[in-house]
Amino acid sequence: MSQNLLILINLIPLLLKGAVVSVEVATSSLVIGLFIGLFVGLGRIYGSKVISWFAILYITVIRATPPIVSLFVLYFVISRYVNLPPLLAGILALGISSGAYQSEIMRSAIESVGQSQMLAARAVGMSRIQAITNIILPQAFRLAIPPWSNEAAQMLKNSSLVYALGIPEILRQAQYVSATTLKPFLAFGAAAVIYFILNFGINRGLDSLEKKVKIPAQESVYSISKSRTSLVS
Repeated sequence: MSQNLLILINLIPLLLKGAVVSVEVATSSLVIGLFIGLFVGLGRIYGSKVISWFAILYITVIRATPPIVSLFVLYFVISRYVNLPPLLAGILALGISSGAYQSEIMRSAIESVGQSQMLAARAVGMSRIQAITNIILPQAFRLAIPPWSNEAAQMLKNSSLVYALGIPEILRQAQYVSATTLKPFLAFGAAAVIYFILNFGINRGLDSLEKKVKIPAQESVYSISKSRTSLVS
């Protein structure tokens, strides 16, 4: 058995442990970003001018700031005053960063549902909150799946940034193996394969979900709305 094969056999368990951490970071950050994005997106559409202004400010600042900067600010600055473990700081930083992008995804999806449905819901006696939760959001979530799948894949790749805080995700484990075996191509090549497999699985899973819950009559409307949002952004 060749030396490279022996190294690869010993490498896989370490990278799989790192993959678990990467998935944990990406999933937690996506959930945080989804909640932030949902409320910020709703604030931009249905909020007052003040709320909308703060939402735009948040989106503008965060989208103009690299996620690694947010991570360093949380861990090296905020943690001086609040006890933030490295893993939690990384998840929060990536979640805040993702929230700015997810807010635009949610805003575009909500707007694509159409104001007429809000008016119809109000006409039959629903409050604005009831109309949003029972009529608008169920459709918006379906329409948001295609761009959200891109954000999920991007967040998995961004999870490698927590490497800078010493968290043993895929990249950190590959670096450790590379340093101990002096086989960087083998270590980082195997890490790249794992990233590819994870991202492929995410995309295939969300594609299947999209086909199950899609609203055919609104697909073209959402495509036009998303194009307009991209031009404005």
